[in-house]
Amino acid sequence: MGFKVAVVGATGNVGREILSTLAERNFPVDEVVALASSGSMGREVSFGEDDILRVQALDTYDFRGVDIVLSSPGSKVSAVFAPRATKAGAVVIDNTSCFRMEPDVPLVVPEVNPEAIAQYQKRGTIANPNCSTIQMVVALKPLHDLARIKRIVVATYQSVSGAGRAAMDELFSQTRSVYVNDPIKPEQLTKQIAFNVIPHIDVFMDDGSTKEEWKMAVETRKILDPDIAVSATCVRVPVFIGHAEAVNVEFTGPLTEDRARAALRKAPGIIVVDHRADEGYVTPAEVAGEDAVYVSRIRRDPTVPHGLSLWIAADNLRKGAALNAVQIAEILVAEHLGGKRAAGRAKLELVRAK
Repeated sequence: MGFKVAVVGATGNVGREILSTLAERNFPVDEVVALASSGSMGREVSFGEDDILRVQALDTYDFRGVDIVLSSPGSKVSAVFAPRATKAGAVVIDNTSCFRMEPDVPLVVPEVNPEAIAQYQKRGTIANPNCSTIQMVVALKPLHDLARIKRIVVATYQSVSGAGRAAMDELFSQTRSVYVNDPIKPEQLTKQIAFNVIPHIDVFMDDGSTKEEWKMAVETRKILDPDIAVSATCVRVPVFIGHAEAVNVEFTGPLTEDRARAALRKAPGIIVVDHRADEGYVTPAEVAGEDAVYVSRIRRDPTVPHGLSLWIAADNLRKGAALNAVQIAEILVAEHLGGKRAAGRAKLELVRAK
C-alpha cells in the first residue's frame, strides 16, 4: 500500500531534510525519486541510513505514476513544474512562496488547520507556509483558542540556513576571515553576516517592509484568523540552523500566564521550557535537529490590557519546512489518498480476476 513520492530540490538543504524525515517517520513509500536541476543530474543523495538515490533531471521527468510530490526548488521553478505534475495526477506539497496566497490553494500547518488539506482537490496543490510563520502559528493556535488574538508584534532571529547552503558557507568563510584578518565581501547576503545581524530578508516592498515580513502577516491571517493584525521585523543572524522569535501578543480578552503555559504544554508539537532562572529557556543551538516548537519566556505584557510576550524557537529546516511538509503528506495519505488507493487497487484486482 505504499506510494510513489518525488522530492523536488533533493540536493538542497530542505530537500535533503525531506528525504531524511520521510525515512525517519517510515512514510509509506514504494518508491522515492530524487529530482533537481539538470546540473545536479547523476549526483547521489541519501534516503535513510542504507539507500542512495541518484538524482534525476526535473526538466525532463515524467510525473505519470507519481502520487505525491514534496517540492522545495524555488518559487520560479515551482511555477513551471507544479502544474505539469498535478496534470499528471500527482498531489504537490510545495514549500516555496509560489502558491501560498492563491485563494484555491490550502496553506497548511497540521497542528493549526489540518482540515484545510481537504481543499487540495481544487488545484492538486497544498502550500507549505514560510518557516517563521509555521513556528509562530503553532505556538499561538492554543492561545488563540483561549482568547482571540487581536494583534501580533514579532521580531525574528533567522538562521542563515533559511537562505540556503551557499549562505551557510558564507557565514563559515566570513567567520574564518575575521579571525585571520582577511577582507570580507558579502555575496549571498546583503551585508557581512559574521558577528553581525542583518534586518533584511527577501526584497523590499513599497511600504518599507520586506517580503519576508509581509509573508508572516498575510500567511498568519490565512492560516489562523483573517482579523489578526501582524507587525513583523525579520532579521538574519549568524546562526547556522534554528530560527527564534520574540513575539508580543495582544488578546481581545484576559489570558493569564498560567493558563497560557498550561495550554501550550497540552498542545501538539510544542515543548515548553520556561523557568525564570539561568538556562531556563531554549535557544536555536538547542533546537537544531528537533521536531518540536519550543516556547520560553512566557510573561505578561503590562503595556496593554490583555497582552503576553513569549520566545519561540524551532529548527527551520525541520518543522519550518521538511517536517511540516511530510506531516501534511501523512494526513493526505491517511484521510484522502489512502482510501482512493485501496479502492483503486481492489478494482484492479477484480479486473485481473475476471
